[in-house]
Amino acid sequence: MITVELADDQALVRAGFHALLEAEDDICVVAEATDGVEAVALARAHRPQIVLMDIRMPNLDGLRATAQITADPELPDTRVVALTTFELDEYVFGALRAGASGFLLKDVEPADLLTAVRVVAGGEALLAPRLTRRLIEAFVAAGPAAGASGAGPESDFARRALDKLTPREREVLTLVGRGCSNREIAEALVLSPLTAKTHVARLFAKLGARDRAQLVVAAYESGLVVAGS
Repeated sequence: MITVELADDQALVRAGFHALLEAEDDICVVAEATDGVEAVALARAHRPQIVLMDIRMPNLDGLRATAQITADPELPDTRVVALTTFELDEYVFGALRAGASGFLLKDVEPADLLTAVRVVAGGEALLAPRLTRRLIEAFVAAGPAAGASGAGPESDFARRALDKLTPREREVLTLVGRGCSNREIAEALVLSPLTAKTHVARLFAKLGARDRAQLVVAAYESGLVVAGS
């Protein structure tokens, strides 16, 4: 059973998502929060696998709430998916920096929402290539202040990434940043799939990344991947 927390200050949004998720045999909504403070408290109380987090909420916004949840050593298995009403939202970029596993538009199709919950619960990052690349490219290109609205903690990937990595790991990170799967990385670098997977695992450890979404951000912020590449 996949456990989900809903965090959104709009009751109608929560009700719609709740009804859709609860209709599935393998998904259970265990908590609903109306602001970021409540979202963090309920995550600690219920330890859901997934938090669907509205980015713009009162008291504590979704960016700060995401950072608190992903940094909490008591919640290593809780994944945050940011919810937004429009694609190029600087708050969403901040949430990705803070450890969110991906993002969804609030007008997502029901089937896509269910797929997203299952994908992230399975340990994968939710990275729709077109939307994610547009978002990251827009805010990395805008400079270090981009994505800082709400004053959440920013990633220090750009400062520490390259000097920690071997030449091969830089190649792997570049391909991750371009949206390649482990299989595609193996083919591009003429490696076995197991070796490619091992290199990606080492990137997680060296960069302190929770999942692939943060590796993509790292690839852009370190300059290994640039807009349009």
